[in-house]
This record gives sequence, structure tokens and C-alpha cells, in this order.
Amino acid sequence: MAKLEGSFELSKLALADGHSENSPYFDGWKAYDLNPYHPLLNPCGIMQMGLAENQLGTALVDEWVEKHTRFLAWKDTLTSFKETALYQDYHGFDSFRKALARFMEEVRDGRAKIDPDGLVLTAGATAANEILTFCIANPGETLLVPTPYYAGFDRDLRWRTGVEIEPVECSSDESFQITLPALERAYRTALKKGKTVKAVFITNPSNPLGLTISPHTLYQVLDFAREKSIHVIADEVYAGTVFSSPPFTSILELIQSSNKYGPETVHIVYSLSKDLGLPGFRVGALYSSNQTVRTAARRMSSFSLVSSQTQALLTSLLLDSGFTQNYLLRVRKELRRRHGDFLKGLREVGVDCVEGNSGLFCWVNLGKLLRIDDWEGELQLWRVVLEKIGLNISPGCSFHCSEPGWFRVCFGNMSEEDMNVALGRIRSFMSNNGGAGRGDGGGSKGMMTIPEEAPPMVRPHLSYVLDAEQQA
Repeated sequence: MAKLEGSFELSKLALADGHSENSPYFDGWKAYDLNPYHPLLNPCGIMQMGLAENQLGTALVDEWVEKHTRFLAWKDTLTSFKETALYQDYHGFDSFRKALARFMEEVRDGRAKIDPDGLVLTAGATAANEILTFCIANPGETLLVPTPYYAGFDRDLRWRTGVEIEPVECSSDESFQITLPALERAYRTALKKGKTVKAVFITNPSNPLGLTISPHTLYQVLDFAREKSIHVIADEVYAGTVFSSPPFTSILELIQSSNKYGPETVHIVYSLSKDLGLPGFRVGALYSSNQTVRTAARRMSSFSLVSSQTQALLTSLLLDSGFTQNYLLRVRKELRRRHGDFLKGLREVGVDCVEGNSGLFCWVNLGKLLRIDDWEGELQLWRVVLEKIGLNISPGCSFHCSEPGWFRVCFGNMSEEDMNVALGRIRSFMSNNGGAGRGDGGGSKGMMTIPEEAPPMVRPHLSYVLDAEQQA
């Protein structure tokens, strides 16, 4: 494309590469879109294990909708069609905020209180995270974010806000848990760069680790933030996916049970995308006791409102406590079983994983398969897994992991049959090619052998390729 000159020049934001789309995290999705696996139509296609999507309870939601079709016809709803069709204010419907607050309390087993007036509705957690960043930090200022962290935060927190991220490097020696020394190091590093630190941003439960943060660590984060006079933002979108001990502890529980911390400096992000498996509905919220933050956030939320129709439908669903209790119970039970089966399958072929207790994924250590122990070696292995095994998994460099060889592998977005197909592909590959890995006992690096005569397991299905080219 010819460069535009003069007044035709586009904005710096439009031309900048701040969206972080050019990364293996998104490249794997693109490869999957070109050649998606289908058990009948394209059995050699790429299997999507890079998408943290909760499909384990989709049938339950579908059953609820089938039983309550009268709501879809605006019968027996809490609002009329006319009221729903007309303009709403930025607060959203009172009835919906109350229903969402009730569900958020239920997810937290009633140990944290949610005031509906403290909720600001947004079109998903992505918008909530960006809006909170806009409220708390100026362009050029910094948030401390423990690693590994969700790849999309580079977009959500930085792209349009101009705010910087200083990674808090957490190591496998500490099970990637946040420590005070790591927080202090990141804080000092930001100051040496001449940056003003405005907040610590945590994800609890963690994406990509699939681990809850202990109360002890949460107290350390709160104490650190209080000492530095900075905010704490807790993304708790996976709160309802905790399937085994230790239990989930919301940071709200700690500040509501103590007078030690100022609640006006602690903010929560939540959505229905992960816990309830409704990412397409685009329902998120930020929760804050800070009136100034809420006022500013509501003004900004005019760019990311939740539709009235969505609110009207989901109000009825969220107020059905019998349904939500059964849903959470059954999804957690299925997650525990699926997670156990997946870890067992990986460990049977010598693949180690973090023993997670939440989330829709596993944090998997493939370090022994690296040809060379660096980031290029990790990307080489990622390409092998994508092209030879036919699995789109996400390399640790996408999550700013401090150690090469870690990958996030999702299993909550597929059927049990498909998960077993994926495990079969891994088992076959490890049996035929995975024995070399690294090391010969003398400290030199080995090489993962991939026989040239072995055909790739992945072959593009013609119709999918044509569809992708037509779309392009």
C-alpha cells in the first residue's frame, strides 16, 4: 500500500503495533481458522487448544432457555419490550445489576458482599480492564502485573490507554506465585525507568496458571500496595471455575473483614464469559467502592454498553438460584474430572504440569523437549506442535513467562471425545519423536528429532482454505 502523505496520514494509534496481534498467541488462532479440526469433515485439522472458553455447561444453559422461551417473547419478564428497546442510562437496569450482584456473591460462596450500586456494566471484562486503567493511570504511567499473565492484557491495559506494564517476574521455583521480593524488584525497576507506578494488577484465579492466590499472598499484595500508596486491581473472571482445594478467596473478603485497608483503592473485574460460558453475550463489570472511579467509569462505559435485550434475558436466568447453583456445581465437578483425566494423560507420556485447581486450561512444562533452551527454541517447539501434532497451544512467551518451555493448553472448550483425540495425538508424537529432548548428561542440549519422512499430521481441508481465502 502506498504511504499516505500530509493530511491523509492516519493517527499514531491506527499505525502503531500496540494491539499485540502479531504474536504466536494470535497466530495459532489464525492457523486454526484456516484448517479447523472436525471429527468427520476434517479429522486431520488443527485442534483449538488455545481458546479459554467454557463449553462444559453450555447444554445446561441451553436447557434453561428451552424451558423459558416465554422470556424470549417478552412474556413474564421484568421489563417491557418498549422499555427494553428505548435508551437506557449508563447504569444499566437496576434489576440486572441486582441479579449480577447476587450471582457474584453466590460464586464467592457468600463470603463477600456485592453492592449493586458499586457495579459498572461493560461489554465484557476486556472493556472493564481498560476502563479501570483509564481511571487509575495516565499515559506513560505503569501497572505492576505478575507473570505469566494473560496475553490479551498487552492490548487491554496498554494499547489505547498509553499505560505501561512492568512485569513482576514469578518463577517456577515458587510455583509462579507472587512474592514480595518480586514485587519490590518490579517496583524499583519501574522507578529506575522514571515511571510512576499506579497499581498492582492481579488475576485470581490465574490465567494461564489455573491456580488460586492464597489469602496470605493477597494480604502481602494489599500490604505492599498500601505501603506504596497505589491501587490494586483484581481480575476475578475465573472465580466460579475453582474445582478443588485450596478454595477461592476474593480480595473483597479480605478488605471487607478488616479496617486495615482502604476499600476505595481496591477494584474488581468480573464477567459472565468464563464462569457462565457466555462470552458472546459480552457482559462484564467492574466493582469499586470508589465513587469517583465509578462516576468516571460509567461515563466511559457509554462506549461499551451491555444491550438492554441481553440484560433482560440474563436477569431472569441469574435470579433463578436453583439453576445457577446446579450449574456451578455440575461445571465444577466436570472441570475437576476433565482436568484430572487430562493431566493423567499428559503425565503418562512424561509431560509435567502445574497442579492447578481452577480455570479451563493447564500450565504445561515442555522444557525437556526444547531443542535449545531459549525463546527461539520454545517457538520452534510451538511450530512443531501446531504443524506436526495439529494442536494450537499457546507458548509461554505470549504470557511473558520468565522461563522458556511452558505452554498453556486449554481443554474446557472441547468435548471429552475431542480431548481424547488430542491426547492420542500427543501420545503418538511422544512415542515416535519425543524421546530425544534435551541433554545427554553432559550439559549440552539434545535435539528433538522429527523424521523428514514422517508426514505432518495436519493437512488443510480444501473447503476451509477456500473459505478463508474468500473471507480475506
